[in-house]
Amino acid sequence: MEMKIMRFVWILLGLAAHVLSYNGDNFELECPDECDCHYFRINWVTDCSESNLTQIPYDELSPNVYILDMNGNSVSSLQTFPKNIKMRRLQLAHNRLTQIRKESFEGLEYLIDVDLSENKIASIDPDTFEDCPGILTIELQHNLLEDVEGPFLISRSLQYLDLSYSNLSVLNVDFFTNITALHTLDLSGNPLVTLDQGIFDPLTSLETLKLNNCNLTQISDNAFFNLEALKRLELSGNFLVDIDWALVLGTLYRLEHLDLRNSGITILPEDSFMNCTWLRTLILAENDLTDLDVAMTLGNNLYHLDTLDLSHCHLKGPLSEDAFANATKLKTLYLSGNPLFAFDLQVALKPLANLQRLFLSSCGLKYLPKSFEKLKQLEELDISYNPLNDAFIKILAPLNKLEYLNMGYSNLSHISPQTFSKMTSMRRLVLSGNDLNSLEAGLFGNLTHLESLELNDCGLMRPLNATIFFNNLTYTELKELKLAGNPLVVTRESPLLPGQLSGIQNLDLSNCNLTFLPDNAFKRNGNITRLNLSGNNFDSQPGTLKFLQLLPKLEHLDLGNNKLTSLTPHILVKNPKINSLRLVGNPWKCDCSIAEMWDWASMVKGDLSVLVGSKTSPDDFTLKGAKRRKSLICYYDVAELRENPILNRSVAGRRPFTKPQRELTSTNRTWAKYVRESGCEPVVKILQPLTLTGYEALDAEMTLLPSMWIVAVFAVTLIMMTSVAVVLLGRMRAKHSRVSDSSNQLQVKS
Repeated sequence: MEMKIMRFVWILLGLAAHVLSYNGDNFELECPDECDCHYFRINWVTDCSESNLTQIPYDELSPNVYILDMNGNSVSSLQTFPKNIKMRRLQLAHNRLTQIRKESFEGLEYLIDVDLSENKIASIDPDTFEDCPGILTIELQHNLLEDVEGPFLISRSLQYLDLSYSNLSVLNVDFFTNITALHTLDLSGNPLVTLDQGIFDPLTSLETLKLNNCNLTQISDNAFFNLEALKRLELSGNFLVDIDWALVLGTLYRLEHLDLRNSGITILPEDSFMNCTWLRTLILAENDLTDLDVAMTLGNNLYHLDTLDLSHCHLKGPLSEDAFANATKLKTLYLSGNPLFAFDLQVALKPLANLQRLFLSSCGLKYLPKSFEKLKQLEELDISYNPLNDAFIKILAPLNKLEYLNMGYSNLSHISPQTFSKMTSMRRLVLSGNDLNSLEAGLFGNLTHLESLELNDCGLMRPLNATIFFNNLTYTELKELKLAGNPLVVTRESPLLPGQLSGIQNLDLSNCNLTFLPDNAFKRNGNITRLNLSGNNFDSQPGTLKFLQLLPKLEHLDLGNNKLTSLTPHILVKNPKINSLRLVGNPWKCDCSIAEMWDWASMVKGDLSVLVGSKTSPDDFTLKGAKRRKSLICYYDVAELRENPILNRSVAGRRPFTKPQRELTSTNRTWAKYVRESGCEPVVKILQPLTLTGYEALDAEMTLLPSMWIVAVFAVTLIMMTSVAVVLLGRMRAKHSRVSDSSNQLQVKS
């Protein structure tokens, strides 16, 4: 028993020592010198993106790396990864790879996703992923693949393959023979010209096939013969003039989504979609369908059609009264970009009693049809980019179920309050791009359920005033207000928004030519959680951002593309809930304020990704996501560099370069590299000047180093358990000693 307790004590002490050695960023897992390593949720990420590397740092990788990001480097060849590496995702986009060999992926049995897009890959061994039994996703878009004679790849597990814009001109009948588990295939942007019979026959599980912009002029009548599971087919951007659609689509009984946008189609016989009875979405936009008979095309077969897109189809002549008589279940109709007349619309839309969404943007409408009162289910209406007459806007008044209305860029200079008087269900209203220098009193008074109001580029000089709302109401549901692009003139005395808008949470003031905001700008709007001030002229003069002190609930702040050269965490002392700060696009000076902000995010907020652009974000893992992320950059003063060379000192809390410093070839640095090579004081000293009182101090204390609090609590618990075990062990030894003494005394007496 004593030996078991001793063993337990040693285990606890070992755990405590291991936890106490935790440095707040990682558990001393290996990290290459030129990379940034961190946890993304519970996964170890090694981020070496955009580091000018010519090869993968194989010898410095942790075997537990979950995601390796090598995007945006100059890697031209691959070696074999170390044995026992447990990598799940490998990102190698935007490099200089020319070929992929099997040996490069040997032993990667845990690999799930690989991104090799935007290289110069000409060939890839078919058995490259033979050692990757769980591979699900391969991205090879934007490469220079050469045509192959046999199977392209061998994989039983692969479900997503992106070969878009990869220079393929011929697909042989064996191309997909050994990847039959595919669910999604993207071949868009390859100059295929023709699709022959048999190419897709092995893909019996395929559900999504994308063939957009492939220069297709011919499709075999039996090209899709075996794709009985296909639900989504995209063929936009081709030249499909002489296609027998009844035969090509004849076996696609499960097809639900068909996109033929901008495919050179001029004629569609009435039997084109005869067998596609489950079709829910049909996109015919941007084809020259001048003589299209809408009624005959829809026919009596598309019983389940939910969405029809006929936008920009050059429809000629009036829409007949039976145009949509056979599509009465339509809920979404796009007619934007066609020359339409109000009276014709009034007649054609009459059968669509179930219509919920109608899009009439850029139709040349000078006035609106008078039949809107018959569209009783209409929830969304887009009439933007029409040369409307102000007098006809009141026709919209009967739409009492409308939740979304876009009247943007419609030549309006005046809107009467009666226009919105009955729209009490309105949730999103877009008036951007109209010359509304002044807004009439009570204009938005009845919109008590309004959630989003967009007034971008309206020439407004004042943000908003109280008169356009009802004085006796507070519009608590209005959470989003967009005023971007207005030449706002603000004073240093008055609050920015009226008291009725106390519920605003998302405020967009980007590109408003602002150089300052008054200190009391948000005196009445303390509920703001998201504030966009990008594209203005804020600088780093003392007090410029003092208005932030009135936003205790602020979570997201965008200060990108201003004129800021420095910023310290002290500015955000009254914003304890902030978890996203965008600072890219400012002329940051490489000085210790950079290190202060870095340490504030890493050690005070407990998450470096609070600084947008500092580290990997969830968007970096999305398929076809941006391969080059916008990083935080600062600039050295050249004259100052000559007098004070970079010392590359080691500072507690930051991992310095272990290799000799390279010769300085440029004056710009990512924030991550500057922090590592700087000798600035650590965050502990930075926090000392911050003085908080009452609840602010408590709130700041609770948000300080959350990960370290967890570690400390865990360590203290281990130590307490160890102490208890030691006490128990002592008591057992004392008891054992008393028993031994009693035994000795009995022996003496006897």
